[in-house]
Amino acid sequence: MSIPLDDLRAVNLWTPSGWRRDARMTVRDGRFETADERAHPAMPIVGDAAQWALPGIANLHSHAFQRAMAGLAERRGSSSDSFWTWRETMYAFASRITPDDLQAIAAQLYVEMLRAGYTHVCEFHYLHHAPDGRPYADPAAMSRAIIAAAGEAGIGLTLLPVLYMQGGFDGRALSPRQARFGHGVDAFLRLLDTLRAEANQRVRIGMAFHSLRAVLPAAMAATLAALPADLPRHIHIAEQVAEVDECGAVRGARPVRWLLDHASVDARWTLVHATHLDDAEVQGIAQCGATVALCPTTEANLGDGLFPVRAYLDAGGVWGIGSDSHISVSPVEELRWLEYGQRLLTRSRNVAADTGTPAVGEVLLRGVASSAPAGSGVDLGVIAPGRRADWIELDADAPELAARSTENLLDTWLFSGNRNLVRTVVVGGRSVVAQGRHWDEDRIARQYRECVRRLAASM
Repeated sequence: MSIPLDDLRAVNLWTPSGWRRDARMTVRDGRFETADERAHPAMPIVGDAAQWALPGIANLHSHAFQRAMAGLAERRGSSSDSFWTWRETMYAFASRITPDDLQAIAAQLYVEMLRAGYTHVCEFHYLHHAPDGRPYADPAAMSRAIIAAAGEAGIGLTLLPVLYMQGGFDGRALSPRQARFGHGVDAFLRLLDTLRAEANQRVRIGMAFHSLRAVLPAAMAATLAALPADLPRHIHIAEQVAEVDECGAVRGARPVRWLLDHASVDARWTLVHATHLDDAEVQGIAQCGATVALCPTTEANLGDGLFPVRAYLDAGGVWGIGSDSHISVSPVEELRWLEYGQRLLTRSRNVAADTGTPAVGEVLLRGVASSAPAGSGVDLGVIAPGRRADWIELDADAPELAARSTENLLDTWLFSGNRNLVRTVVVGGRSVVAQGRHWDEDRIARQYRECVRRLAASM
């Protein structure tokens, strides 16, 4: 079982404001209570203290069920394979998943996230109903499966039920394969009310619009008017060029421009992907304080394109990462390929760094830390009094980290190979990963394998 801890002791503790030496934090009721930095500078911390400790990382965008189809859409099906043909494969897979299946898949995924250093996940959840579109006897059955999976694994969860109403900007009805995603505004708001009444310290409820193409403007306005003021709100936007072109043709503006002009977009909002932006949209997102959730491994896998990172950083924009379709479940790989994509685009190196912070790793980790509270709606990202007691410890004995100092530790972690260097993971003051192993990973993996075998037999 997961083990409660009453303190964090670290020889080297990284925070967005820099490294701290010989740090001590007490934990009470799952939160950091006090900080005692170098309280006894003549007595360095030894013994079971973490040599390298960092805040846990928030995963801002996840479709849990897609983990079980990773690798099943990598065969060329036509001369024009694209995001849109991949989507049909995804729909076919999604049509077979029951609440029990979803719980088994999500629990396995969340264990993988924890082992990699994610301590919280924002689950963008649109798999609501039975395959024929009829609600389950419990309309929240699929949402409860996600919540139960997060409880099994011990990860923090922001559940984002998704409003999905139509098949495109032209208002066409959902296709049969999309039927299980659909809600009317009233039914959707009832679902949110039900889930919010059952939220707890580990589970935060937000909401999401699937995309501009999936929700009519009047329905978006009505939903926003009914939402509690503090609810996190996420949306897929500007992921594909075809989406940008169709939005311009039907609504007379590019997607991000339209959203900024028609909704009170602020720090409560997370714009997922936002890949295709013009200069004014880059400035507009940065100025309103919204977060952009970037998912580099999925965006590469689907052929989406590259987000304008340097321009967005220069504008002071807030951003975080997500693993989305879970082709990869690793914050290291997301951050590495965020930087590498820009290097390939610009044919230069160390693109994310700047004169104030020359270390790429520092810039990248600071970005995900600073976006975590707004993107998740939970006080994450910083090891400080009052924050949830999440942290990760890197393996000080790993050969990759030999002879590294605070000056180059983060760069080495992110850019030195593919072996997982996370040794310990703590969520809400409870140890869920020790010596690189999740406390219940064998049982959860067993139920996942059984689930995937059933799904494969049905295809």
